[in-house]
Amino acid sequence: MTEPRVLVLRALGLGDLLTAVPALRAVRRALPGRRITLAAPAALAPLAGLTGAVDDVLPARGLRPLPPTGPLDLAVNLHGRGPRSHRVLRALRPRRLLAFAHPRVPDVAGPPFDPPHGGEEHEVARWCRMLAAYGFDPDPDDLDLPVPDRSSTSAPPTGPDRPARAPGAVVVHPGAGSPARRWPPERFARVAAALRADGARVVVTGGPDETAAAARVTALAGLDPRDDLSGRTDPLDLAALVAHARLVICGDTGIGHLATAYRTPSVLLFGPTPPAVWGPPPGRAAHRVLWAGRRGDPHGREPDPGLLEISAADVLDAARAALDSEGGHDETSARRRDRGRGLSRLAPVRGAARPGHLGRLR
Repeated sequence: MTEPRVLVLRALGLGDLLTAVPALRAVRRALPGRRITLAAPAALAPLAGLTGAVDDVLPARGLRPLPPTGPLDLAVNLHGRGPRSHRVLRALRPRRLLAFAHPRVPDVAGPPFDPPHGGEEHEVARWCRMLAAYGFDPDPDDLDLPVPDRSSTSAPPTGPDRPARAPGAVVVHPGAGSPARRWPPERFARVAAALRADGARVVVTGGPDETAAAARVTALAGLDPRDDLSGRTDPLDLAALVAHARLVICGDTGIGHLATAYRTPSVLLFGPTPPAVWGPPPGRAAHRVLWAGRRGDPHGREPDPGLLEISAADVLDAARAALDSEGGHDETSARRRDRGRGLSRLAPVRGAARPGHLGRLR
């Protein structure tokens, strides 16, 4: 007998995957007997496995057509508002498609993409709201990830957890997905140099296409070249690094969501997009958000003017305050303290209160 299968589309970046974790886990809880495949970039497969919500990853990027998958009971669109993403999934001929409503796909009876009462909606809450309309019961605060362990890597283990390259370090990440969200490397370097002078160990991270910016930060800050980890950390290395870090300093990008997932203190620099939409959940004291209050084009080709209003002194003050509040910090104490503080959560999202609403899916 063919195993019942579910395909979830989220073929975007690291931050997009991490903000979809509560929605993915809601699907897993509601449909425990199904094989759940996530259509996402292949590089994110190890982190997708850490969520405990998916069985495998179908390599996908953006809205390119997906390869045939065989019989598909259910497709879930966690990618976008449609109609293009709806059509990508429709091409696989699922028995049922769960998605936001779109006038150009009239037979999808989902909720509207925009929140019913207007205003800002956090990315995490948006996808939870969609699934709640279909009867699922997502928890928007279900964002934590386990630290990668020795079974998550083929590299020789040196301890119970995946080896961290720099436990207790301050992680500086100058990259971001678009130029509009990239704070100047020279300013990151000033912050890194000052924290190094304060006695902190500072390491610099970045993806394979961000090595030039990371090298510039490293050189201008006077750091040891060995502390430039850019291009040398796979997703699980990066997760372990953030999980064991003392502090993360970055812009509006994926590593900031890793800091949320591991409750690692962070200083986050927002520019064109408000943190109420893409920032950490409200009330988590470990995460310090800097935003000038100006909006702009998140895909712009130059650093956003609002982002440039944030000075190196602003970031350094926030970083020192974060480090001072973590007196006697070890690489796990921040996470433990946050969990014990009764921190504010995103508002709960409850599924439709209709018995058997999911009966056709189970």
